[in-house]
Amino acid sequence: MIMQINIENLAVPGPHGNVPLRIYTPNAPCGDALLWIHGGGFIKGDLDMPEADTVARELAAAGITVASVDYRLAVNGVRFPVPGDDVDAAWRWASAGTTLGIPAPRWHLGGASAGGNLAAAEALRARDTGLPAPASLVLAYPVLHDVLPAPSAKLGALLAKLPAEARFPVELCRELNLNYVGNPDLLQHPYAFPAHGDLAGLPPTLIVNAEVDDLRPSGEDFAARLAKAGVDTAVVCAPGTWHGYLNDFSHEAAAQTVARFTGWIVGNDLGRTRT
Repeated sequence: MIMQINIENLAVPGPHGNVPLRIYTPNAPCGDALLWIHGGGFIKGDLDMPEADTVARELAAAGITVASVDYRLAVNGVRFPVPGDDVDAAWRWASAGTTLGIPAPRWHLGGASAGGNLAAAEALRARDTGLPAPASLVLAYPVLHDVLPAPSAKLGALLAKLPAEARFPVELCRELNLNYVGNPDLLQHPYAFPAHGDLAGLPPTLIVNAEVDDLRPSGEDFAARLAKAGVDTAVVCAPGTWHGYLNDFSHEAAAQTVARFTGWIVGNDLGRTRT
């Protein structure tokens, strides 16, 4: 039986104006929900890209209610903290009580690439400001450092074989990250790049890294920092993948990653010992 999904658009108020959301509601919801944030280097991306729309549809087809966030991009003078303020407004809406009939403790928070950054930053912000914590974090190939950690020799050799358009070298990431914050003094702000934050008290976190990705060391280092801070953490490397593979569902790894997210969110993985 194919799960039927209802899709609707709405907007929630935020400090910079309304924040558009797209809601994916399954006709037989499992009772868990995810606030999901697409990537795009902080400068591009929308609710129609596969990393937003197809991911949300696939999760909803598994019974998970999804709210996808159309945050303001860092273009035309928009800078940090505006995108994060939009995500914060969306999280305040989601965690307000029984939004969409789902209690706050069953709302999860996640994102891919720059969206993974914004999700992790919002988890820090929620902890620091007394908002309800997400039930868990799910992050796909996130960028969590203002300067990427160096790759291993093995990963470096694999990266060298990628075409230039598939790479996110240190210089490009630095350019994108500086564009995001505007002021170099903000590059180490924990709400801008969460690797600079105190990670104690964050919710259980699943990080899925792409195998051949300049950002993979960022996800791996962040996972190690989470574990050191006492956070229940799982880190996975999706074999045969590159950055942004959730935009290509012809690749079997995209569906596999969504299935992994589903298992994590509905509780099949939570509370288990991880390696």
